[in-house]
Order: sequence, then structure tokens, then C-alpha cells
Amino acid sequence: MNQLTLVLPFALPNAELAADLLKVLQAPALAALLSRTSDCNLETFDNANRLLPHEAWLAHALTLSSAPNGEAAQAAFAAQAMHGYGLAPEPGARYFLLQPAHLAIARSHISLEDLRQLKLSEADGRTLFETARPYFDEIGQPLAYGDAGTWFMRADDWSDLQCATPDAATTQDLSVWMLEGEHARAARRLQNEVQMLWHEHPVNAAREERGLKAINSFWIWGGSLAASARCAASLHTKDAPGWLAALAEPARRDASPSSVLADQADAIVVLGGLTEAAQAQEWGMWLQQLQALEADWFAPLLAALKDGRLGQLRLVLSHRDAWLDCTTSKHAQRKFWRAITLNKLKAS
Repeated sequence: MNQLTLVLPFALPNAELAADLLKVLQAPALAALLSRTSDCNLETFDNANRLLPHEAWLAHALTLSSAPNGEAAQAAFAAQAMHGYGLAPEPGARYFLLQPAHLAIARSHISLEDLRQLKLSEADGRTLFETARPYFDEIGQPLAYGDAGTWFMRADDWSDLQCATPDAATTQDLSVWMLEGEHARAARRLQNEVQMLWHEHPVNAAREERGLKAINSFWIWGGSLAASARCAASLHTKDAPGWLAALAEPARRDASPSSVLADQADAIVVLGGLTEAAQAQEWGMWLQQLQALEADWFAPLLAALKDGRLGQLRLVLSHRDAWLDCTTSKHAQRKFWRAITLNKLKAS
């Protein structure tokens, strides 16, 4: 295998916590991969783009956006994700991801619950979908079902709608992350109608009895025009949300180093297991997850570099405001004069 790119959302710790976290992290393989490199750069990112650095990087890598940073960065994933659910978007039509959500109302602001924590079952997701679908059909913006937490809406005229990705908006004051554009008012009106349909719905009553958050709204994002073919990049995922896993072929949605290396083709692997802990600022859990990645991914890939099964490894590690982009190889790992440390994780 010539090149593997490993994308690790939220693998960069917050700057104010980095020194303390790295004191207790035992990750010699990751340290070697980050210390002995042929190229390494820290790229800052403007959150005004309404998405996260790894989302912008991935959209660019999959040719779903024209640039990884700056004004052109977009999260145009919807139509491509539909293919992964066996749906057939009509070429030239515009689709959006529409995800059931919980909006929490605090004293001073409204926030979006991390969608990973909703634990929405297929039965409940399908019931809420069927409740809402007639309304969307009536206004000429039909829904399609992907899974419990991943739906799609066709809205050909909404090319101006500016949306934030749910992971970018999670934990933030939503007053600066709400929909913008000429059709934002129509989208909010649609949201209000669905909120009323779901208010006191039996699904929500049963969820609250089980101690779960009510599904009281939806989050719309990812608008894109449908193309006739899927993107050609060899994408693999692990612990990814449904929409992201759907961008990969079914056999590549539970990746391991052995399965990726056996595939032979140059590949991108997105490992999403750190996101939930980082968003919740559960740093003990974050350390456990990163320690697991050391054993399951970093050590095996370092070994593959050294014995020639892997030609080059690129690491893309990010948090909300930046990503660290490092490339290493068998030759780079021979730079014995470079001390093996995790210090590059502190530079963010």
C-alpha cells in the first residue's frame, strides 16, 4: 500500500489542557509518527465557515467542496450520503441532510444536544419520520429515510441556505449558528411545524419515561446537488456517524489496520471515536479512547511503515479551530536524531 491518510477529529486537545493531558498519555507509537516526519504543518481554521476543520478537509478530499479552508469550504455531503443508504437522488436535484434533534433551552441561550447521545431507535425514528413525512410531501419537499437519525429532504430552490454542521453547532450558543439566507425563514417555519407535530408525541412521552431526551426538532445541513456517480476516493470509517459512514462502501464502515492495508489502494480512514468525549469535555474518556487508538491503530501502522507494507502515512488531527497535518514514512522513521515526543499536540 502506497499511502494511507488517517483523519482523527478532536485528536488535538484544547490548548489549555494539552500539557496536563499529555503527561498521563502513554502513546509511544503516536509520538514516533508525529516526531519523525517528512512534513508537518498546523493549519488554523475559521469557524465562520459553519463547519469543523476535519469536515472541511474531508469535503475537499472527496471533491465535495472546492477548498479545505476559507470562504469556499462547504459540507456538501447530503446527496453522496444518500447513495450509501441505497437511495437514488435525482441528478441535478438539491438535497439536505435532516437529522432528528433535541434543542435544550437554557436561561440565556438554546443549545443543540450531541446527536450521538440521543440513542434514537430505528422503530422510534421511523415513527417520527412517518409523522412528519406527509407535511413535507404537501409542500413539495419530500423526505427520504436513511436510518433513525439520518433523513434527507429535497429542496431544489434552497441553494442560498447557509447551514452549520451539527458537530460544529453542538455545545455552542445557537444564536450564531442558526440558518441564514433567503430561505432561512421558510426553513424555520418548517422546523416549527415539525416541532408541533412531535410535541407530546407518544414516542417522546415514552422516551422521557426511559430518561431519554425528547426529539423536539431537527437539524438541517449538508445541502448539495446530486451527481450521477459516487466519489471515487477509497474511504474507510470507524465509529463514524451514519451520514459519514454512508460515504464509504459497506465493507469499509468498520475499518481496522489489517482490512485497510489488505485493500492495497491508497485510502482515507476517518476514526470518529474521540468526538463525543471531546464535545462533552469528558477528558478521562478522551484519554481512554486515544489510548485504545494507540493499541489498535498507531502501533500497527508504525509497524507497517517500518516493514514496508505501508509506504507513507499522513495524519490529520483536529479540534474546533485547527488541524495538524503530518506525513511520515519508513525513511522518516530512521531520523533517530529526532526525539520521540507528543509535543506537537501542544502546539495547537
